[in-house]
Amino acid sequence: MSQSAFQPVVVSPMDEFNQRLVSRVHPPDWTNPQPRDRYDLVVIGAGTAGLVVAAGAAGLGLGLKVALIEKHLMGGDCLNVGCVPSKCVIRSSRVVAEMRAADRFGVRSPNSIEVDFAAVMARMRQVRAGISDHDSADRFRNLGIDVFLGAGQFVEPGTIAVGGTTLRYKKAVIATGARAAVPNVDGLDQAGCLTNETVFSLTERPSRLAVIGGGPIGSELAQTFQRLGSQVILFHRGSHILNKEDADAAAVVQRVFIREGIDLVLNSALRRVESTSEGKVIHFTRDGNPDSITVDEILVGAGRAPNVEGLNLESVGVEYNRQRGIAVNDYLQTTNPHIYAAGDICMDWKFTHAADAAARIVIKNTLFAPFGLGRSTLSSLVMPWVTYTDPEIAHVGLYEQEAQQQGIDVEVITIPFEEVDRALADGEESGFLKILHPRGSDKILGATIVARHAGEMISEVTTAMVHKLGLNKLSSVIHPYPTQAEAIKKAADAYRRTLLTPRTKGFLRALTKLS
Repeated sequence: MSQSAFQPVVVSPMDEFNQRLVSRVHPPDWTNPQPRDRYDLVVIGAGTAGLVVAAGAAGLGLGLKVALIEKHLMGGDCLNVGCVPSKCVIRSSRVVAEMRAADRFGVRSPNSIEVDFAAVMARMRQVRAGISDHDSADRFRNLGIDVFLGAGQFVEPGTIAVGGTTLRYKKAVIATGARAAVPNVDGLDQAGCLTNETVFSLTERPSRLAVIGGGPIGSELAQTFQRLGSQVILFHRGSHILNKEDADAAAVVQRVFIREGIDLVLNSALRRVESTSEGKVIHFTRDGNPDSITVDEILVGAGRAPNVEGLNLESVGVEYNRQRGIAVNDYLQTTNPHIYAAGDICMDWKFTHAADAAARIVIKNTLFAPFGLGRSTLSSLVMPWVTYTDPEIAHVGLYEQEAQQQGIDVEVITIPFEEVDRALADGEESGFLKILHPRGSDKILGATIVARHAGEMISEVTTAMVHKLGLNKLSSVIHPYPTQAEAIKKAADAYRRTLLTPRTKGFLRALTKLS
């Protein structure tokens, strides 16, 4: 008997845009289908990893029976509370920054720049609703996938319960993702805090905003809200923000943060939070010295926690850790050989594109490998990532310190953007490109780019690394002039010049005299 066995989902504010979003990614009138006798593949979680696995398996044209289970919003974090909404508000904040800097370009700025925060957030909701059709329940049903809305739970090997019914499967994939980790600070729960799961529901701008965590999420949102008119106080335990990135790259962004008026509280430890009539009072230490500050809202951007609760993993012999998530091998196979996992639930790389890549590995390893067609591994991936501050930090491969720890004698080619004509024309000369290569080899081991559009540039280096193209090959690529990506060619040309040994130069000089 088919049934609708879930509670309607509300996404605040429930305006026309969020109503459209919900109607697609968790339709209130949805009826779960009658289960098949046995599914070839059941996927729990309809975020990026789960959607790619389900769509990929169903789209092979092999007549596979595929089921997809989601208890909340299809599209997962990326669509609803991550990539899409954050980049929308980041774009609005960049407009503000460009207007404030207009005088540098001979354009008179208006006397006052007014940010309509409610309109910024409404635009975000409109864009998100428009994109949501791609992740909708209807779309995946039309792909031939049985979509079940409800909480999935393993019952016993080969069986999953959802919405009052059971699904039998040959293979299963866990793609339930992760959520914001809230630090254990006395009084924080009582005072209340925002996370990426709630901050995009704001319709009024907080005048004073504390951001906990100077990693990628905290840094991106701290700069965004500062530019949109909040006074942001950023708390970070380390001595500088973005401490997992290249130190020189982090320093560029940190200088921008200070210039834009963000109050950086580094080497800090939060002690307690209390609610008062004046706001939320945060008691903390900075360099061991006690202090306090009063804010209107607290936004937590300090790590992620895997969504392992409620799955009854013990019943199917799947090992997991509440901090690190589900244990998988290099093939993304769990300790139960019939169950795989992909995405934030099991991976250190917590990026949408990493979840997508992992999903493709799972498709191959669950459906093709049993027939001797080879298996793919997580360790074989060359993974780039971007922190969407302004300027952005994009990275791929090894950092210099990692290479040294592995005993690799590396050389670093650095191209400051003040040597790149287009960056000078754009007024964006504060960044740089770094490329690592082994001494005596043109093999690219890693790269870091700091630039306003670094994320658009890193793929060229990633492509070279994936296809084992060295700096010699990159040097032969013609780059349009003037572009900021020309920095990559400059780095490759710098390597080529190192090949001109004194003996080679002498030989060339001799040839020149003979000609």
